[in-house]
Amino acid sequence: MNIALDMMGGDYAPLQAVKGVAEYLATNPTDIHLTLIGNQPQIEECILSNPLPTGTYTIVHAQQVIEMNEHPTKALKEKQQSSIALGFNLLATAKTDAFISAGNTGAMMVGALFSIKTIPGVLRPTIGAYMPREDGKLGLLVDVGLNADSKPENLNQFAVLGSLFSKYILGFQNPQVGLVNLGEEEGKGNLLAQATYPLLKENTQLNFKGNIEGRDILTAKAEVMVCDGFTGNVVLKLAESIYDIAKRRGLNDEHFNRFNFEIYGGVPILGVAKPVIIGHGISCATAFKNMLVTAQRMLQSGLMEKMKESFVK
Repeated sequence: MNIALDMMGGDYAPLQAVKGVAEYLATNPTDIHLTLIGNQPQIEECILSNPLPTGTYTIVHAQQVIEMNEHPTKALKEKQQSSIALGFNLLATAKTDAFISAGNTGAMMVGALFSIKTIPGVLRPTIGAYMPREDGKLGLLVDVGLNADSKPENLNQFAVLGSLFSKYILGFQNPQVGLVNLGEEEGKGNLLAQATYPLLKENTQLNFKGNIEGRDILTAKAEVMVCDGFTGNVVLKLAESIYDIAKRRGLNDEHFNRFNFEIYGGVPILGVAKPVIIGHGISCATAFKNMLVTAQRMLQSGLMEKMKESFVK
């Protein structure tokens, strides 16, 4: 198993990425090899103060970096020797099994769609976000921004992808699916919600529980919560602000502390053929470690194969 990591992605690269790798390798199996992509002299300098076990990693030198403010498609085309471009090339040619970056989000999206492609049958990939529930577990909200405008059949597929991720990565045996709406009754909502409801209800691959409201998102009402990307992104940004407000007010509450999204690392692009995980630009060591853990679980559980099988059906 070989996991590739963009060492130049994020505001604190490559030091925090190296620290995250060190934390990951200290507590995880040695049969996993890491491919560290980035400026080799800078990476090696950081490794001097954060030693990594010999034989557990390979450095692939990248001469270029795609900066956060660059146009994704143009940057990928013009910077073929960037850490992100090299990462996707290694993944597409099966030299690595997964790719992680906290770099330019747009470039990661474009690279995933054009280098890795979607799973056959998937109309659009989606990206989710973890919602810390009051019971101590995590819910998954999909979509949270990749698809601002969606069709009912898209939401139906997001629900399938989210359910599989929730089952095999988050540990829910039979994840409950809820459609985010402005009322619980069938027939509520806008045209998209009204047309999506019967599709979810009739989908035998889902444990559909009906509509859920905004007040249910942080409860145990559903493990997978489905919506269009516009709605999901608004909810995600609101959830992120909860942690910031709690810290500013000096609150030290177990539940509110779990809104620090760094502790979950990044989130995968669900629906592409291979594991691609995107981290926040301000990711530090803990986030990089947890992104590696997520990639490992996705590979060990055979999640990608299970997703492919679900769309063959």
